[in-house]
Amino acid sequence: MSLASAGIGALRTPFQMLFDAVKSAQPENKMFRRRLRDIKSTLDSLQPLIIDIEKSNPKEGLQHFALQMEEGANLVHKCTKNRLRKCSKVALWRKYKYAKKLRQLDKSLRRVFDVLKLQGTRDARETLVSLRIIEKVLSRVEESLKMKTNQPEIVTCSPRVPEAPSVAVGLDVPLKELKMKLLKDEKVSMLVLTAAGGCGKTTLAKKFCQDQEVKDTFKNNIFFVNVSKKPNLGLIVHELYQQKGTEMPAFQNEVMAANRLQQFLKESTQDPLLFVLDDVWSGSEPLLEKFDQLKFSNYKILVTSRFAFPRFGSPYRLASLSDEDAMILFHYSASLEDKSSYTYEDLSRKIIKRCKGCPLAIALVGRSLRGQPIEIWHKRVVEWCKGSSILDSDKELLACLLSSLDALDKEKAIIKECFLDLGSFPEDQRIAVAALVDMWAELYDLDEEILTIANLHELTARSLANLVVTRHEMGADGYYTEHFVTQHDMLRELAIHQASQGPIEHRERLFINICGDELPKWLREQKYQAIKARLLSISTDGAFSAKWPNMQVPEAEVLVLNFQTRNYALPEFVERMDKLKVLILKNDGLLPAELDNFELLGSLSNLKRIRLERISIPPISKVLKQLKSLQKISLFMCDIGQGFGQILDALPNLVELNIDYCHDLVQLPDNVCDLVHLKKLSITNCHKLSALPADIGRLVNLEVLRLRSCAELLELPGSIRNLKVLKFLDISGCFSVKELPEDIGAMGSMEKINVSQCSRLKELPASVMDLEQLNEVICDQETKTLWEPLLPFLTNIHIKVIKEDINLNWLNKLPS
Repeated sequence: MSLASAGIGALRTPFQMLFDAVKSAQPENKMFRRRLRDIKSTLDSLQPLIIDIEKSNPKEGLQHFALQMEEGANLVHKCTKNRLRKCSKVALWRKYKYAKKLRQLDKSLRRVFDVLKLQGTRDARETLVSLRIIEKVLSRVEESLKMKTNQPEIVTCSPRVPEAPSVAVGLDVPLKELKMKLLKDEKVSMLVLTAAGGCGKTTLAKKFCQDQEVKDTFKNNIFFVNVSKKPNLGLIVHELYQQKGTEMPAFQNEVMAANRLQQFLKESTQDPLLFVLDDVWSGSEPLLEKFDQLKFSNYKILVTSRFAFPRFGSPYRLASLSDEDAMILFHYSASLEDKSSYTYEDLSRKIIKRCKGCPLAIALVGRSLRGQPIEIWHKRVVEWCKGSSILDSDKELLACLLSSLDALDKEKAIIKECFLDLGSFPEDQRIAVAALVDMWAELYDLDEEILTIANLHELTARSLANLVVTRHEMGADGYYTEHFVTQHDMLRELAIHQASQGPIEHRERLFINICGDELPKWLREQKYQAIKARLLSISTDGAFSAKWPNMQVPEAEVLVLNFQTRNYALPEFVERMDKLKVLILKNDGLLPAELDNFELLGSLSNLKRIRLERISIPPISKVLKQLKSLQKISLFMCDIGQGFGQILDALPNLVELNIDYCHDLVQLPDNVCDLVHLKKLSITNCHKLSALPADIGRLVNLEVLRLRSCAELLELPGSIRNLKVLKFLDISGCFSVKELPEDIGAMGSMEKINVSQCSRLKELPASVMDLEQLNEVICDQETKTLWEPLLPFLTNIHIKVIKEDINLNWLNKLPS
């Protein structure tokens, strides 16, 4: 009988065929009697579920299951028919082959029983379509349950340990072997987990930390630290203390950091201690030696790296995924549960073959094909078949990753450009969205911040970046100081690889990464007279002390300078960058860096935007020419000194001023009131700010005044009533403010006000009734009660109640 035309009997007929075959073969087949008995028992358990499924009258989704039943019946007939009387090699082989197939049949039937019992008959069709995947998952669930039943005490893992991905296949055996090597072998204090990039080293390390046996052993003494290419012992020890909940001042040198590391161990010896040093690169042997030489016996160190570091013992090499595990990961990444046709399966096999068992490549390719028509799948396979292997080395892995980028069509060309720009920033560092807003506004005319956010969402959807929002209620007002971008190291390498194609002098982007004082050969030799790049990014580490050579970058519109030194001088060639529009200085050290040569900017007639991160602004000894073209300056985690007032004097046409997380800001300089063209003034998370200038009302063109989370701000000056064109006032988180200005009603253009987390604000002035343009009030449950009585009079008001939502997930670095 054809299964395709079986109709309502599509399940009953093949089931009955198998049931009858087993029942008749069981008494007379002594060789396989035990296997047949097990299958018979499983079929007895399945029979009532088969009846329930049949009653639901399914029309599709059962063919795979029915075919499995029919093949099982044929297998039983063959076992009965082939009586193996001779003890020849052929006979023994056949016996082994049939026994193995019967065992697999029984195992599959048991999985079907578990699935149907768990899911119920309502969604049985869907679960049966992806039977093979579910079998694998159930196998892992059973194994996990067995492990947990042997552990009477459940230890909750510290939040300092990042969570492993929800789906991580092929790591059960490596996890067991890691535990055997690191936990059971007393001679091993440090183990290097090594593999090529993208093979799942970090994922396995996270699963190791989350394993119940590991948590029972180390309790809350598990510390996970990302190291990356430029290790800094002081930063690592500082992060260890932060994870422990202890603030620690910056270390002056590595000797102090090493001593503090010893002290850290002494303070943590109540339970065994586990360090996970993630993403350690070649050249980091001195750092590993400092950890390996610690004079304590009650600790273990797990290192993940692309490099084996043989001097620290025999490494554990993480193998690639098997074809079976690769298929499971690809099914999940591409959402193939509802695509069970032979064509999709055949294409899937070809795709995972090209990915060579690399989890990162499999996951990225799967996501890029998710929901795409089958023609796109065919096109991808054909394109790959025309080239060489893509994963024999890291370069070929980059070629595999590039397929996700190449999928961007001409209409998405700007998304590709934005992706390439992300290579401007150091690895393993979050990228401030505000910096990208400045860059892309000038490079691609994205004048509205929301367009930058839209592009980042596009990159996130394509698994090319990850947009992280640390406070979800922020950003709706167009201010994105709480938005960051993180990116996998391999994707950053892809961006740099693609941006580095072609001759140096003709590239649109030039990324220069300098370790120590080792300048690129072409830069030392002054090989090129002029470089045509529109975007120039220079990254140096904490050991950089060389004098900048002469560079000519006359076409550059954006300059990004990443550094880690305590003192940093602007390169002298900056003053000849006549077309420069955006300057971003990003200090990745712990403390604000002293900035020198700021006066060089006075010669830049086209400079529109400056962003400073972790910069200490010193007094400027030389005369600073007026930067008449500068429209926006942003300070993030900077030290505000006397030099800030001097800088403001040189910015007569400033339109936007942003000051975020500047903890030494107590009072704004009075000359900020001279910035009569200012439209946006944002001061956020400056907790020591206690007062605004009395004459702030002179900022007659101000449209946005944002004073968010300024905890010690006591009041708003009365002159604020003169801000006649102000549309948005934000004092959220200013819980020391007890009252609004009496004449606030004179601000007739105000459309929105945010007073959430203003817990001491107990009364509104009567003049708020004059705010006829006010249409949105953002508040919390407490301040909501102040505005509700006004609703009958201010009929245009919409009250939006928000709940504080702080998300610190961005602190966990991405896997390598």
